[in-house]
Amino acid sequence: MISPRFQRRLLRHHLPLGLLSIGSGAVLFLTRPYSDVITKLSFASAWPGLVLIAFTLLIGPFKILRGKQILRGKQIWGRNVAVSQDFRRDVGIWAGMMGVFHAVIGNCVHLRGRPWLYYVYEHWAKEHAQPFRHDIFGLANYTGLVSALVLLTLLATSNDASLRALGTPGWKSLQRWNYAVFGFLIVHTLAYQVGIERPIGALISLAVMATIVTLMLQGIGYFKRRGAI
Repeated sequence: MISPRFQRRLLRHHLPLGLLSIGSGAVLFLTRPYSDVITKLSFASAWPGLVLIAFTLLIGPFKILRGKQILRGKQIWGRNVAVSQDFRRDVGIWAGMMGVFHAVIGNCVHLRGRPWLYYVYEHWAKEHAQPFRHDIFGLANYTGLVSALVLLTLLATSNDASLRALGTPGWKSLQRWNYAVFGFLIVHTLAYQVGIERPIGALISLAVMATIVTLMLQGIGYFKRRGAI
């Protein structure tokens, strides 16, 4: 039986987040002039995923700036679950789903049927001292792969059972890897946009703006928590 709490999350969080994520992806899919479905799906899932991940990092600073400190240890429904705010967790779930989907479909765009060549050179013995790609294409793909693996881990542990199993400190330490995911994704995005794909100025600006806003609000939130501002 679905608990009242989960019902509220479905209606207030997952339904609007799903509509926004899928709706924005559908707009990008329909408006891109690419010739095949795989490339369109890769593009349409990349940008909503990036925005959602940036948003997960902005929720905490926004609450701090509004004077609402994050609760720790408050009893809710008889359990210590306040450390994981439902809205931020649910945004993270959709960010994780979009990011992992993009990672899977993205490995089918450039080298159809040979996804391993995203990470190793085909004739490395003749041209390179080792097999692993160390060009801009490799940088873009490895940062994307690391991001996807971490996102998959965070997605799998975004539930109360994992919180209870890991304990508050362990669960929070694991979830903080979201910061690393965002950093890797910015490198991944800019490497593809500047070094591989035909650059789209508006999208490069979006990535740069998301980085600046996220870093700025995270910095303000950090110093405000410590009473420096």
